[in-house]
Amino acid sequence: MPNWEQRVALVTGGTRGIGLSVAEALARVGAIVALTGRDREQAVNTANVIQEASGGNVLGFDMDVTIRSSVEATVRTLLEQHGRIDILINNAGITRDNLLMRMKQEEWDTVISTNINGLYNCSQAVLRPMIRQRYGRIISMSSVVGLTGNSGQSNYATSKAAILGFTKALAREVASRQVTVNAVAPGYIRTDMTNSLPDAAREKLIESIPMGRIGLPEDVARTVLFLASEEASYVTGQIIQVNGGLYM
Repeated sequence: MPNWEQRVALVTGGTRGIGLSVAEALARVGAIVALTGRDREQAVNTANVIQEASGGNVLGFDMDVTIRSSVEATVRTLLEQHGRIDILINNAGITRDNLLMRMKQEEWDTVISTNINGLYNCSQAVLRPMIRQRYGRIISMSSVVGLTGNSGQSNYATSKAAILGFTKALAREVASRQVTVNAVAPGYIRTDMTNSLPDAAREKLIESIPMGRIGLPEDVARTVLFLASEEASYVTGQIIQVNGGLYM
């Protein structure tokens, strides 16, 4: 088993949903976890709750992935405090849904800035430390929508599809330095959005999933935990789908 206590993980968008579940999973196995969100109080409070539950070392940072100086400041702090960053979970992402013919420039730009530019900012910021230590795991959150498309989500689908190409290209660049780069593409996962669906809409959604249920954040977190582990040392450039068979 890997010595998780020696690993430092940075989880963006770690205050709720899938990011929160990933942060909890990493903390439970003993990794040092830094989770980020735009709201400092929420990030710190979330980190404290996870730390109390897991008995681990969990830190909360206010960080805006679209602002390079914000990302660099967080990475610099982690390196000063712990000397290394081993795992990056690119989870921060947003939606601004609209039909393309009605989509405002702001709706397009905001999604692209967060979901793609944020991916670039965070990944580039951790690359030098990972290459220098000859160890790293970069895991980015795509979506089934990036594979299938979805009406009213041209901006979001574009951003999630871009993660697939980014993952494969970067994986080729850094594989020789023992840095792996992979992506996870969740299907429909139980979140605030799916919980707010009317019963009829939820039932119709479940009918489209061969496994007959909406996924849990923990389903995604377990896959991320594997990709972040020593056991996945020969897995890179891959897109792992976690969707209950919705798209095969």
